[in-house]
Amino acid sequence: MARAKDANVPARTTAELQKQIEKVLKLTLTPGAGVAIVGRDGPEWVAGIGTADVAAKVPVTAATLFRIGSVSKGFVSLSVLKLQAEGRLGLQDTLRSRAPDLEFANRWEASDPVRIVNLLEHTSGWDDLALREYAFNPAKEMTLREGLAYNPGSRTSRWRPGTSYSYANSGPAAAAYVVEKVTGERFEDYVEETWFRRLKMNTASYFDTPEVEGRLTKLYHKDGLTPYPYWHIIVRPAGAINASATEMANYVQFYLNRGSFGGVQLLPREAIDRMELPTTTYAAREGLKTGYGLGNYAMVKDRWVFHGHEGGVEGGLTQLAYLPDAGVGYVFMINSSNGGAFSQISDLLRAYVTRDLAKPGLPPKWPVPPEIARDYAGWYEPISVRPARVRFLARILGLIRIIPHSEGGLRLWGIFGRERGFAAVTDRLYRRDAEAAPTLALIADRSEGTLIQVSGDSFRRIPSWLPWLEFSVIAAALLLMASSVIFALVWVPRKIFGDLRSVGYLSVRAMPVLATLSLLVSIVLVILTSQDPIERLGLPTFWSVGIFVSCIAFAVFALLGLTLAVRFQYREIRRLVWWHAFAASAVMTAVAMYLAYWGVVGWRSWA
Repeated sequence: MARAKDANVPARTTAELQKQIEKVLKLTLTPGAGVAIVGRDGPEWVAGIGTADVAAKVPVTAATLFRIGSVSKGFVSLSVLKLQAEGRLGLQDTLRSRAPDLEFANRWEASDPVRIVNLLEHTSGWDDLALREYAFNPAKEMTLREGLAYNPGSRTSRWRPGTSYSYANSGPAAAAYVVEKVTGERFEDYVEETWFRRLKMNTASYFDTPEVEGRLTKLYHKDGLTPYPYWHIIVRPAGAINASATEMANYVQFYLNRGSFGGVQLLPREAIDRMELPTTTYAAREGLKTGYGLGNYAMVKDRWVFHGHEGGVEGGLTQLAYLPDAGVGYVFMINSSNGGAFSQISDLLRAYVTRDLAKPGLPPKWPVPPEIARDYAGWYEPISVRPARVRFLARILGLIRIIPHSEGGLRLWGIFGRERGFAAVTDRLYRRDAEAAPTLALIADRSEGTLIQVSGDSFRRIPSWLPWLEFSVIAAALLLMASSVIFALVWVPRKIFGDLRSVGYLSVRAMPVLATLSLLVSIVLVILTSQDPIERLGLPTFWSVGIFVSCIAFAVFALLGLTLAVRFQYREIRRLVWWHAFAASAVMTAVAMYLAYWGVVGWRSWA
């Protein structure tokens, strides 16, 4: 991905900043952006840059509406906090008591019920929305209750609520449904009256109305030319707001002034403080303050700790970030799914708002007793994966190793060789060597094993021999699958041209080849769907059905190959050929069993 040459040189003026952003948009084929730089006294700069409609050549203005995605979640938390301040609702209230008609499953409900705070901090243990929920795009706007009823199976707690974080879009939506129950109003109407009007977000809307359509930018694929259709997200409170740069500037100012806007205190100051603080994870209980609060989370960047939220829909990305103590912040929205453009513009804006600020110093290193670090040394597997469906892959690729450092800190090593150093802040909290705020916590509670939490993700220690066994099986599988295909390039032509007429039991050789090819087909299909996974996997398409069929074929051919190899063990077949076929089929059967255990074999992504 091309980067603007001056991306690392902070702009000194908004005119320079606009030129930098324009260059990024051009290099990344991103049509347009809405941007605002904000202080406590109001916006310093609000602008529309680039194009809102490529075909019609309509420019972006400060009044152009963008889809802000998950930044919408902040309004759910604000609504809950306002009702709590009025004594009508509490963060510790259980979901069951407030919405007994809402379907969800939690086998720990008697001892650890799902509470409103868990929904907002994403610690309910629920999985994220299923692909079919993302892909469902009804022509008619559904009610929130109808949207939540579409696939209640995704609302199943995978661990005790209030222990680990995993982002789940249905959580804030369920909290919004509780707001409807308490107020007797449609959630979107409550937000419009309580927040949009008071923050002068007069054109902001959750809906695709004619008025919105006239102001809304089109959203584009990474080519900057192909537009996406409007997505009617079925759980609107989680990510459906359309808003302009001007309106979002007011929203940032509201946070900088700690709940006040236009001289009116719309929410108690302590409620904003609470939004920025995670409380319901093991790490939070160890004192870790960086993480996901109530629709608001910490972004640790180059020693700075920004608060805010990011959002994404198909064809649109948004970032809202601010420094509470410094009283500065920004928001920007782009009308493309281009992650490179998003990252570069974020860097430019962050550099601009901090250009005259003294960078925070590094805390002194805490003298941690070596036995504490040694006690947590070893291999760890990720256990709070979003979404749960990919845990079979994260279980291998996400393995990390904790190694005690001679100076009392820790080294965190990933399987691809990336190593990160952490210095102790306390005996339980650690920060990256170059960062000022801790992001790693050693969990004292051992009731569920030895746990650590790093940047929001939870990991559990596993036996040290297990990763090496898994790596060995993977290496053997790759070697045997590759050699099966290579050998087939020799014996298949010979069979076709009659050179192997006298050789029997070719099915023993064929099954590993067919299993390998089936697995390759599924991998290729997954790679090809990565550009539009919701559209291609959330519905029964060539891609989703192809993955379903090829995964089943892989398992069938692997098991059939192992069965045939055992059956023909003592028949007239060369020993070396038999051993190779047997080993290949055996290893691939083990892989198939692993994939079947995690639900990959037979996975209907559209169901």
